[in-house]
Amino acid sequence: MRLTAAEKEEIILLVERSDLGVNRTLKQIGIHKSTFYNWYKAWSERGPDGLKPKAGNPRQQWNTIPQKERNLVVEVALEYPELSPRELSCRLMDARKVFISESSVYRILKAHGLITSPAHILMAAGNEFSQKPSFVHELWQTDFTYFKILGWGWYYLSTIMDDYSRFIVHSELCETMQAEDVQRCVERALQQTGLSKKARPKLLSDNGACYISAELKRYLSQELGINQIHGRPQHPQTQGKIERYHRSMKNVVKLDNYYSPEQLKKAIEEFVHYYNYERYHESLGNIAPADFYFGRQDQVIRRRAKIKMDSFKRRRTLFQRQTILNKSMN
Repeated sequence: MRLTAAEKEEIILLVERSDLGVNRTLKQIGIHKSTFYNWYKAWSERGPDGLKPKAGNPRQQWNTIPQKERNLVVEVALEYPELSPRELSCRLMDARKVFISESSVYRILKAHGLITSPAHILMAAGNEFSQKPSFVHELWQTDFTYFKILGWGWYYLSTIMDDYSRFIVHSELCETMQAEDVQRCVERALQQTGLSKKARPKLLSDNGACYISAELKRYLSQELGINQIHGRPQHPQTQGKIERYHRSMKNVVKLDNYYSPEQLKKAIEEFVHYYNYERYHESLGNIAPADFYFGRQDQVIRRRAKIKMDSFKRRRTLFQRQTILNKSMN
C-alpha cells in the first residue's frame, strides 16, 4: 500500500516530535529506517514535492491487499478499539486466519481516521535485570502496588510474575504490606505451580521494608528453599517487567471506581486473565505470556507462518486471475 506525499510528510513530522527517539518511533508505526531516511533526505532538499512519486507507468503489485481484507481490518478495529495496529495484526492472524502486516494495518486505519499517534513511552530493555532467565520458573519477580477503595481505605496488591514468560503466577489483594503478606503470596504461588523443593525459583524484589527483613529471608531460604535477591538500590528499572505490568494493569483497572474490596478483586482477576491468555506481548514476539509459560510458543509461530504463506498464495492467485481477465478484455 503506497503512501501519499502528505502521509509521508505527516510521518516525518511525527518522528521529529516523538519523545521515543527515531528508531523506536519507526518501529511503532512500521516504517523501515532506511525508507524513512530516504524520505527525510528528499523532504529536506525539495520539501513536500520531494515526497511525490516519480513519474512512470503505474503497476499493480501481486501482494496488494484485497478490498475484502481491508474492510476486515476496519471491522476488527471497530470491534476492538483498544488494540494497537500490532495487536490487531496478531488478532487477524489468530482469529480470522488472515495475515496483514502491522504497517499495513496502521496505514489502513490511518486512511479511515481510526489511528492516533503513539502516546506512551516504553522502558528500555537495557534497564531490565541483567541476569535474564532462560526457562520458566528460573526467576520470579514480586512487588506491591496500591489502590484506594472509597469508604474502605488503602489496599495493597502483591503480584508474583515469572520473569521468563511474564506470566502472572499469583496476584493477591492484601490489607497490609508486611513480610507475612509476602510469605503467604509466595506459598500460594508455589502451591499453584506444584514446584518441588529442588526446582524452586529465585525471587527478585526491591528493597522495600517488607522484602529486606531477616525473618523473610530466613523463611524463604529455610522453609521454602527459595534464594531471595534484591534489585540495586535507587534503580527501580531492575524490576522493570513487573513495574510495567503494574502500570499497564492500573491504567485499565483504575478507569472504574470500586466500592468494596470484592469489586476490585474481580476487576484485577479479569485483567490478569486477559494479560496472561489474550494480550499480545511485544517483547515475547507478540505471543501471549501463557503460550510461553506452557511451552506453546513454537506451535503459535508455526501456525502464524502458515497463515502468512496462505495469505500470500491467495493474493497471488487473485492477482493472476485479474491479470488474465484484463488481457482477455483487451
